[in-house]
Amino acid sequence: MKIIKARSISEGKGKGEVIILKEPFGFYGNIDPKTGVIIEKGNPIKGQCIKNKVFVFSNGKGSTVGSYVIYALKKNRVSPAAIINIETETIVATGVILAEIPCVDKPELDIFKFLKDGDIVEVDADKKEIRIL
Repeated sequence: MKIIKARSISEGKGKGEVIILKEPFGFYGNIDPKTGVIIEKGNPIKGQCIKNKVFVFSNGKGSTVGSYVIYALKKNRVSPAAIINIETETIVATGVILAEIPCVDKPELDIFKFLKDGDIVEVDADKKEIRIL
């Protein structure tokens, strides 16, 4: 098991299969809040579902409504188990805190070099750790 230290954004623990997007992601209009499926035109992971996954993306972008979309994903039981960002901005931070989704950012190592789609990871935001299992 490899442990990578990170900064905690939203408390809790989440474990799941990794799904990686190596670019910014905006939740408003780019994901179906009822299914958790990425619907953004031209997105490299379009058609994939983030339900119960550890969603890894560089940072958020777009409308403040994105915070409510994150909350809707949780309410509809299709949210990710956890989120890992290079840098979490306020829209994602607000959303994960409201939805109580564990989230970390600023990993001490280049997360895109250590993780690949399908890896099983546990995010322990309480201990500020990403555990590659």
